[in-house]
Amino acid sequence: MSNEQVKADYQVAIIGAGFSGLGMAIRLQQAGIHDFAILEAASEVGGTWRDSRYPGAAVDVPNHLYSYSFEQNPDWTRMFSNAQEIQQYILHVADKYELRKKILFNTKVVEAHFDEASGLWQAKTQKGDMLRARFVVGAMGPFAESRIPEVPGLKKFKGVMAHTALWNSSTDLKGKRVAVVGSGASAIQVVPAVQPLAQQLTVFQRTPSWVVPKADYEYSELEKTIYRTLPITQKIRRAVIYGLTELLATAIVWDTPMTDLLERISKRHMARAIKDPELLRKVTPKYRLGRTRMLISNDWYPALAQPNVELVDHGVDALTENGIVANGKEYPVDVIIWATGYKSPSEGFPFPLTGLKGRDLNTYWANGAKAYKGVTIAGFPNLFTLMGPNTGPGHTSVLVYVEAQQRYIVQAIQQCLRNHIGSLTVREDRQEEFNRQLLEKMKKTTWGDGGNSWYYTKDGRNTTLYPGFATDYVLSVRNFDLGDYSVKSS
Repeated sequence: MSNEQVKADYQVAIIGAGFSGLGMAIRLQQAGIHDFAILEAASEVGGTWRDSRYPGAAVDVPNHLYSYSFEQNPDWTRMFSNAQEIQQYILHVADKYELRKKILFNTKVVEAHFDEASGLWQAKTQKGDMLRARFVVGAMGPFAESRIPEVPGLKKFKGVMAHTALWNSSTDLKGKRVAVVGSGASAIQVVPAVQPLAQQLTVFQRTPSWVVPKADYEYSELEKTIYRTLPITQKIRRAVIYGLTELLATAIVWDTPMTDLLERISKRHMARAIKDPELLRKVTPKYRLGRTRMLISNDWYPALAQPNVELVDHGVDALTENGIVANGKEYPVDVIIWATGYKSPSEGFPFPLTGLKGRDLNTYWANGAKAYKGVTIAGFPNLFTLMGPNTGPGHTSVLVYVEAQQRYIVQAIQQCLRNHIGSLTVREDRQEEFNRQLLEKMKKTTWGDGGNSWYYTKDGRNTTLYPGFATDYVLSVRNFDLGDYSVKSS
């Protein structure tokens, strides 16, 4: 089948209308590339922030950094906004940049493959439609699919089950016996919000997290007015926050005296709220800070110390009709809240993806995800990923990485359009060398000798985080080098 026989519906197909997908669309528009569509499975934009509306949901990076650099908001109500305010910001961006006309809502991609004859990506939707595009940008993010552990009896439970990633606002918790499974980023937010409502709250924790105080406060009207009338002040504030988060990397990415300092701060934070020695033992991690995500909260420890809360330091073994079994004991509950996070990006795309010579991405990544600079993948022409392998931050805003990737992708597409390049594929040797160097850097970090969190593959490799400062990564994707790629003319 020749190129003349099959035409692209769009030059660029962006999959996902969350933070990364909308930002990608805006960058394309700013570069003068308007022939694109955003394929969104839901009926509204927002991604994670549209769906994760559980009680207490909030951002854990200061707003001024957890927002687009080109679209700063002077009217944030506080340092760390709740999910509703973040979602309102995303809606504002979609409307301001007139992106809704570019979005195909209720369009879930169920599979995609690269057709070598036409040089186009063909994406099949849940409706059975086939959409063709020259370039595809995967903007589903690392939080595209929620995870519920496959425990025995999952279908036996007769009560209510909910997941923080897909929260139903009608879930009734008042006066109920509630279980929260997990003690990570979403759990430390939902537990303090649920505790005053529940008759009894039981928290099931496999591994405690390091938690430090949250420097949160409400912005005054004077501050908002200054940001609104003098935008440079907001840019300065953003730069200062970014600098402080980069400093934080010296305690999280590497094991240093700064790590010791943060551990002492966290232990004092625990001791101020928890007086029961047994509970204090349960919440104290037995591993170095940074091995899992460091969390921030002012009300997690006080909530655990309340008389209607029990912390079970054991994972869920099974469900019964009326409760949860852990460590040989059954806990009767009416509602189970799964705060168990998402499927790891290392597990592949949320749908089958096939590249050159039938290469299946999830099979290719079976022993650990790998890409070139976290953006392009050998054997998958004209495919780009946002928040791909080893581009997650452990210390700062993910949008710093995402915006750098978006600029890199725009450069790649512009080079193709200018130079009549039909397709480009990262060279296997360049990808292997990049990942070899990445592994060497990783060995020198906190994560170098493996661990037990969603950061790691089953064999202990960290394919999630970038082993360095965010600034290092941003500089590494500053310029697109065509020499790293094999190309075919159009």
